Amino acid sequence: MKVIDHEDQSWFLFEHDGTLLLDVNCSHSFVGYTYLIALNDDELAAYEKGGHEYLSALAHDVHYTAPIVEDSQSPFRGRDLSRQYSELTMEAVRQWRAELS
Repeated sequence: MKVIDHEDQSWFLFEHDGTLLLDVNCSHSFVGYTYLIALNDDELAAYEKGGHEYLSALAHDVHYTAPIVEDSQSPFRGRDLSRQYSELTMEAVRQWRAELS
């Protein structure tokens, strides 16, 4: 897994085995969490056209639809891969930061 792009304190884009994963930093009131989704075909096509700006808009949509809230109608609900990839994403960020130093 490796970091492809990021927006400071908002999101990271990772690539893992040919899949692009967007890790969004979310907060609602006193609750903060990250929400990791694999980009689907529509999102990949939009990313190819819109690049970094599209990912910022997508991250905004993930954040403001509150997919972890119990009665959320978020279209992203049920797509969270954070638990599955938490160690890999943390290590990828560590390596990325080390390369920047």
